[in-house]
Amino acid sequence: MPNKAIIHTDSAPAAIGTYSQAVKVNNTVYLSGQIPLDPATMTLVEGDIRDQIKQVFKNLLAVCEASGGDLSNIVKLNIFLTDLSHFPVVNEVMEQHFAQPFPARAAIGVNELPKGSMVEMDGILII
Repeated sequence: MPNKAIIHTDSAPAAIGTYSQAVKVNNTVYLSGQIPLDPATMTLVEGDIRDQIKQVFKNLLAVCEASGGDLSNIVKLNIFLTDLSHFPVVNEVMEQHFAQPFPARAAIGVNELPKGSMVEMDGILII
């Protein structure tokens, strides 16, 4: 039987639906999607796409830390953008948070994201 734990931290936005911030099964953590919500106010951060991407990474980091890891433990990252022309900004900000070898990654263009966000990310990490 796998060892399963629900991960929660007040340092990341509370779930706004029927999901957990993350689920840890043995040494694998499945991160739910994070949008650029300020965890204190549960509103989107003000600013441009760069500000939104930075907040998403802050939220992901908080959940990673609550699960016993950090961003360097992410092995797979999924990025959802409402405008794929923002992809170079994702790369720039990502370089500030990750070192080689980089995680596997997908970037997907979508029509709309929750609360009018321009970006959402989820991932898998190994602790």
